[in-house]
Amino acid sequence: MNRFQRVAANRKGRDLAVGDIHGHFLRLQACLDQVGFDPEVDRLFSVGDLVDRGPYSEQALEWLARPWFHAVQGNHEALAVTYLHGGRLDLDMYRAAGGGWFLDLPSAEQLRFVDIFLTLPIGMEVVTRNGLVGLLHADSPFADWPTLRDSLEARDDAEVREVCQWSRRRLREGDTHAVAGLHALLVGHTPVLQVKQLGNVWHLDTAGWSSGHFSLLDLDRLAVVSPMPGA
Repeated sequence: MNRFQRVAANRKGRDLAVGDIHGHFLRLQACLDQVGFDPEVDRLFSVGDLVDRGPYSEQALEWLARPWFHAVQGNHEALAVTYLHGGRLDLDMYRAAGGGWFLDLPSAEQLRFVDIFLTLPIGMEVVTRNGLVGLLHADSPFADWPTLRDSLEARDDAEVREVCQWSRRRLREGDTHAVAGLHALLVGHTPVLQVKQLGNVWHLDTAGWSSGHFSLLDLDRLAVVSPMPGA
């Protein structure tokens, strides 16, 4: 696994980010269409959780093959990896969390998905006009980005991965401390009614996979560009 990915600046179009998708790629595509997303020049960055809960989880591989789509590994991708490669996993919990589509696949198909999920980085950084923008699924275990980058590039630390993919502490505590070394950190994992900023950490999971809406954030401007429901 390449646990950390660096992405160069986009000199031609827009870079947008979206929260958890959870198998609702048709809804996401409709949102992209509404904002005039151009796959020839624009890019879309995902904070993970591409699969489970929604009806089209199997489209994840199709989207990951698109050159303009980039994603970090969320905890739901990690659940599939754990199931196939061994580790502690509550199968009833996994199925209840939407993993039944994966558990019911033939083993060869499960392997096809997991092989791709394993290529997804835990952390990613993107060069923008205003500085580095980082992406994780849940939160940073460190107060500064270079420490996290060095940790992910040097070793596979289970405790670091746990925070990156599962932590809800920042939102629970309302922690507004910035993650140093970044213009912004973009995360998902915990649904919020609207995009929420705590320090320089932006929470993007506005439950477009459920009863909410997808929110698209422009990485250069740190501005939500997707239309609100009913707009």
